[in-house]
Amino acid sequence: MDVTQSAQYPLDPFPQYERMRATAPVFQDDQSGSWHVFRYDDVQRVLSEHATFSSRMGGDNPSGTGQLFASSLITTDPPRHRQLRSLVTQAFTPKAVDALAPRIAGLTDELMAEIAGKGSADLIRDLAYPLPVIVISELMGIPSEDRERFKHWSDVIVSQTRILPASETQDSTTSEMVEYFLALIDQRRSRPGTDLISSLLAAEIDGQKLTVPELLGFCALLLVAGNETTTNLIGNAVLCLAESPGTLERLLSEPALVPQALEEVLRFRSPVQSMYRVAVADTVVGDQLIPAGAPIVAWIGSANRDGQQFQRAAEFDVDRNPNRHLAFGHGIHFCLGAPLARLEARIALEALLSRLPGLSVASGAQLERMDSSIVYGLKELPVTWQPA
Repeated sequence: MDVTQSAQYPLDPFPQYERMRATAPVFQDDQSGSWHVFRYDDVQRVLSEHATFSSRMGGDNPSGTGQLFASSLITTDPPRHRQLRSLVTQAFTPKAVDALAPRIAGLTDELMAEIAGKGSADLIRDLAYPLPVIVISELMGIPSEDRERFKHWSDVIVSQTRILPASETQDSTTSEMVEYFLALIDQRRSRPGTDLISSLLAAEIDGQKLTVPELLGFCALLLVAGNETTTNLIGNAVLCLAESPGTLERLLSEPALVPQALEEVLRFRSPVQSMYRVAVADTVVGDQLIPAGAPIVAWIGSANRDGQQFQRAAEFDVDRNPNRHLAFGHGIHFCLGAPLARLEARIALEALLSRLPGLSVASGAQLERMDSSIVYGLKELPVTWQPA
């Protein structure tokens, strides 16, 4: 049974999630042996109880993209996780992120100027993709000519599920990335800059520098998390608003509602649909005994549609409050880049509303979801508006 995507609902996995919550909320996939949890309370517990549900990658010799992420924030447990996280926390505090606002606004203006007079565009290609890629590239000190490679690698990584063997494409992508980041790390060792990689090279934990696998883990994580989440948040926001009659007009007249609307987008079409954990010891979830060492997939996209937690969960409602979605995770692994993703999406959405009057999804557009069960986003989003 495919628990990740239904052929009947290529863009809409949510009816499938609903069936799983009702009939098999804690489910073992016979093919992979992985366990899957779908209800809000269980997903929140799996994401939060790090002593019971470990973030480490399976096995002692990870292969494929595991080579990159084996020593990253998302695959380590305390106490090392806490030490590693403390090194980059300062770069992503609300205050540090707010300082980036003028640059993000300037980039958004440049990208909007390219399309505003045309009356139509692919919103993913022309705004939602380049904006976060440029921002995270500048933070990491990635040369502008390498951004296309950067984005390609990121797309290949999120197209896989970590519980399946890596494909040849993923393995070759991993090799390319490792080679690239090792060269970049060597370059920053001899010529440090003001970027995040230089800061991480200079950092110490208990008098010890970061290991090369830890540095690679940071690079890979910043690359993927720094652009995929925000690209998909922007695209998903426009899709949600376009599908909700009168909502675009309402946000145009009440711009103060934009942040709250984005929180509902995060719930309704979560950019990250699932997270991976491993059971540390035998444990019971729901009424199922999950054995020690078993891989577990926590379905965030399902938890955020759970009617036990959210009234009218299948409805998109910009007035929803409170909105305790799990789109950025929960507990010690709560997404470090959440303030940056929210800021970029807010600036982008405000610019779209104010500069593209009559914005709507192009008539007859055949929307396709990205090839990933981990993230939720569109390959393309053709839109039209009345050019000034």
